[in-house]
Amino acid sequence: SCFLRHARSRTYVSEPDVCKLESVPLDFGDYHPLKPITVTESKTKKMNRKGSTSSTSSSSSSSMIDPLSSVLDGTDPLSLFAAAADPMTTAAAMDSARKKRDKDDNSAVGSDFEPWSSKRGEILARYTTTEKLSINLYMGSEKGKATTAGSAVSEKVRTRLEELDDLEEGSQKELLNLTQQDYMNRIEELNQSLKDAWSSDQKVKALKIVIQCSKLLSDTTVIQFYPSKFVLITDILDTFGKLVYERILSMCMDSRVSLPDNFSPESVNDTAKETCLNWFFKIASIRELIPRFYVEAAILKCNKFLSKTGISECLPRLTSMIRGIGDPLVAVYARAYLCRVGMEVAPQLKESLNKNFFDFLLTFKQIHGDTVQNQLVVQCVEIPLYLTLYSPAIDWILQCIAYRAPEVLLTEMMERCKKLGNNALLLNSVMSAFRAEFIAARSMDFIGMIKECDESGFPKHLLFRSLGLNLALADPPESDRLQILNEAWKVITKLKNPQDYINCAEVWVEYTCRHFTKREVNTVLADVIKHMTPDRAFEDAYPQLQSIIQKVITYIHDFSLLFSVEKFLPFLDMFQKESVRVEVCKCIMESFIKHQQESTKDPVILNALLHICKTMHDSVNALTLEDEKRMLAALINGFIKLVSFGRNFEQQLSFYVEARSMFCNLEPVLVQLIHSVNQLAMETRKVMKGNHSRKTAAFVRACVAFCFITIPSLSSIFTRLNLYLHSGQVALANQCLSQADAFFKAAVSLVPEVPKMISVDGKMRPSDTFLLEFLCNFFSTLLVVPDHPEQGVLFLVRGLLNVIQDYTWEDNSDDKIRIYTNVLHLLSAMTQEAYIYHVDKVDSNDALYGGDSKFLAEINKLCETVIAQILDHLKTLGKEETLKRQSQLALYFFNTILAHGDLRNNKLNQLSVNLWNLAQKHGFADTKTMVKTLEYIKRRSKQPEMSHFTDLAQRLPLQSRT
Repeated sequence: SCFLRHARSRTYVSEPDVCKLESVPLDFGDYHPLKPITVTESKTKKMNRKGSTSSTSSSSSSSMIDPLSSVLDGTDPLSLFAAAADPMTTAAAMDSARKKRDKDDNSAVGSDFEPWSSKRGEILARYTTTEKLSINLYMGSEKGKATTAGSAVSEKVRTRLEELDDLEEGSQKELLNLTQQDYMNRIEELNQSLKDAWSSDQKVKALKIVIQCSKLLSDTTVIQFYPSKFVLITDILDTFGKLVYERILSMCMDSRVSLPDNFSPESVNDTAKETCLNWFFKIASIRELIPRFYVEAAILKCNKFLSKTGISECLPRLTSMIRGIGDPLVAVYARAYLCRVGMEVAPQLKESLNKNFFDFLLTFKQIHGDTVQNQLVVQCVEIPLYLTLYSPAIDWILQCIAYRAPEVLLTEMMERCKKLGNNALLLNSVMSAFRAEFIAARSMDFIGMIKECDESGFPKHLLFRSLGLNLALADPPESDRLQILNEAWKVITKLKNPQDYINCAEVWVEYTCRHFTKREVNTVLADVIKHMTPDRAFEDAYPQLQSIIQKVITYIHDFSLLFSVEKFLPFLDMFQKESVRVEVCKCIMESFIKHQQESTKDPVILNALLHICKTMHDSVNALTLEDEKRMLAALINGFIKLVSFGRNFEQQLSFYVEARSMFCNLEPVLVQLIHSVNQLAMETRKVMKGNHSRKTAAFVRACVAFCFITIPSLSSIFTRLNLYLHSGQVALANQCLSQADAFFKAAVSLVPEVPKMISVDGKMRPSDTFLLEFLCNFFSTLLVVPDHPEQGVLFLVRGLLNVIQDYTWEDNSDDKIRIYTNVLHLLSAMTQEAYIYHVDKVDSNDALYGGDSKFLAEINKLCETVIAQILDHLKTLGKEETLKRQSQLALYFFNTILAHGDLRNNKLNQLSVNLWNLAQKHGFADTKTMVKTLEYIKRRSKQPEMSHFTDLAQRLPLQSRT
């Protein structure tokens, strides 16, 4: 009861000067806190058993040195022994050398060269079939497996030779009627069998698997699947080539030192050379041309072990071998594989690649020969579809040739293509493979060549698509730009098939956006709508239509310009599938938030974006994931923050009211709107400098009303509590006292509803820490809230204390008492003549009561009740299992009295001594904290009017834990 009668009187203005730290002059010199720390290291030159040092030298180092390593001069004897004993070290050394070498090999071709691996997935996805496929599987041979250790070497050799004789006969199993997925699984099984055979030292079996797979590349019975088959089989060939190369390389290891990256054949030992030759002789004995070609190409890199000119001699020979392949499709893919291997092992030998391509040009007319035509009739494949099967191979060959090639060579290639009749296929590959800058600079030439192509062969719209892809990457001459668009669009707009049309239009939209105004963009969008609306063709073209929107918003960042494009919103109406429509709306909103630099009030933008945000909001249902809701809310909030009507505050509030009605299902949007309206009220106060007119007073009351009726619709209880508190503070700042009281009453009445557990980021957490934090904030606000003339003294504080008293706290929790202790801080502050802070133009209780004795008596009664509760609780913690909690709470309460009580009063002084003794009575005291507290008391005792702290310090003993 004595606490508040004897609350320490505070002079808040002068207190900071008394409490601030003593300033000490400091000579910085070279010191700077952000400089790296310099560690001084002592090196021991000589050591004896007692650890004494005969001489030490100090040296500065910017990083810590391991003292054990420094004594050993960097050599660890255990590591040396392990390296000598462990064969794995050898393997690891070889593996790291191989990785380095692979990296260096790749670096011969720069990062600007698109690797085969990036094309692989696209080919597998594009060239598919529903027809049944067949495959010949190598079943393996039992011969030679039972050879014992004592068998003669000659028998092993003879067995190997028999196996090789049997290479292409028997031991096969034909699997028929496989689906495409089954076929791909079988090929993957073969790839795994190859690795298993190799690791179990069955090299001949591995070779048989590779030969068998290579043979599959001569089979064109399901012709539209051939490009995908090529990708799958050459994966196996690549694996085989790598295994052979690494095997021979491992034989070159001399005393655990691998060959240097640019080794010469002279540094290869005889055993490795003999093994290498053996592989080439085995492959030379393969009778059929196609497997012999592919397997030799796969191990082309191994020529490096035999001679410096090995690869440059082999490439022309392998190029000539391809002339013996009769089927032009099979031959062109063989050429593509040779280019692929050639670029990996010898990218500098461009002459062989060029010869390869010129050979292809000479045999190009075969494509239109009777043999091919008959095959297509049997398989019911149209010529345009058949010609597209060549694209991946020709594109790759041309990409290899065009890589860093001089313009002269590219021009020569173009001229050669021109001389061939019906050269659409080649023309398409030239545009796919050559540099975009080269194509763009000659756009009108290419358009001329496209016009001359025969329509019955390769489709013209694909040629225009390829040209468009180049023009998206490089700009044509400015004088030609409009003519190029007109020529291309003349062809594109005549396309009857919606899929062909949209594939082309999608590419050319980017060119239009890059180089033209909204008029041309509008024309293109109108044409797309015209082509895609009949028979709801747009339903099969959502990815392309999405791509068009993405390209438009990539190039047009001015949204008032974008929404003035007449056909933009009708274009959005084609997205009738909800999930796609929402994705498109999200793209537009992301672009707006990213590129809109300043706030807007443009009605065109607002109407369009409100419509787009409404579309996103309306897609939310009971099944929508929380992450999706969060993302949609963040986009809508981003838009709301960018809307500003300047000084027209009424229109701003009207916008927020409309937004609330449109986005009521997304809680984060409602929270943002409450914050925005509170901010609007504070801006009004700022403009009026706190002196509201009748009009602005009515306006801020409207803002306050908006918040008061919106907060109850939120589901999160702590969001509601914090918004009631925040909105009450805004109302108070705007002198809306009765409205502020309403917010605070609502907050008080909501506290009993706080559940024991709440969901935080999807996980259940106890709510007590959140409640404690909220109540401490609430107490800070209640200090400045003036009492209502018709209510009792401190009616809000009393109401809140009643709620805290009735709230069901956890049995093992002391939060209720911590809250009561914080209430004492509040009540102590309320007894001061002038409060520590005020709200401008609002009289708090210090001004209203002027230190009236009745008011102080009421505070004192409250204080008695609270202290009684705290002391009762401390008594209940006297059981053995709760003594630690008792100690912590006693010290917490002691610190409260120390900070807020007037300890010249004997009763209060004695209470504080009792609490100090209770804190350390049972050996659970936080000794470190108590030592620091005692030091603080002694330090304070030296200040003016604080001499009574000297006596207190003498009455506060420190007990040891024992």
